[in-house]
Amino acid sequence: MAILPITMFGDKILRKKVNKVEEVDNDRIELIKNMFDTMNNANGIGLAANQVGANKKLFIVDLTKVEDYENSDPMVFINPNIVKRSEDQTVFEEGCLSIPDIRGDVERPEVITIEYQDAELKEQTMDADNLLARVIQHEYDHVLGILFTDLVDDEMKKRFKKPLHRIRKRKIDIDYPISKTIDYQLTL
Repeated sequence: MAILPITMFGDKILRKKVNKVEEVDNDRIELIKNMFDTMNNANGIGLAANQVGANKKLFIVDLTKVEDYENSDPMVFINPNIVKRSEDQTVFEEGCLSIPDIRGDVERPEVITIEYQDAELKEQTMDADNLLARVIQHEYDHVLGILFTDLVDDEMKKRFKKPLHRIRKRKIDIDYPISKTIDYQLTL
């Protein structure tokens, strides 16, 4: 298993709609294991494949380090599709491993229903609320090429302009490996 470099704001792959996963072969299994290692190394709770340069429609979530979620299981979402969103919305501060040191308030549905395939490509449906719903929506946005900074209000977007420029230019100091160029992409 390995720790992969995390793509940063400005990397082209973060803005792509990623490709569907057709099969879970040894490469995909290794990618998923490496994603968990990478996410844990960076103290994250969710990570999409394009955040490590893989053009695949999958993401992982692990809330076991979060209070009240210690007994949850790490999850793999392959070819996800959110099929239902509640009308009730909540605002919560979000951050992202691909946009370090920037946090902003994002309004999202409180409850969602997501259809996906698990690590064995078995069809699953899950209702999620609270933090789990938020993390799933954040990672789901990644596989659609959407970043949380796209969803904040105009005032926050103005405040983010200079810090985002520093991230794009790699003028940041963080304690996990990051991609070196904006063209970074794994070949899988």
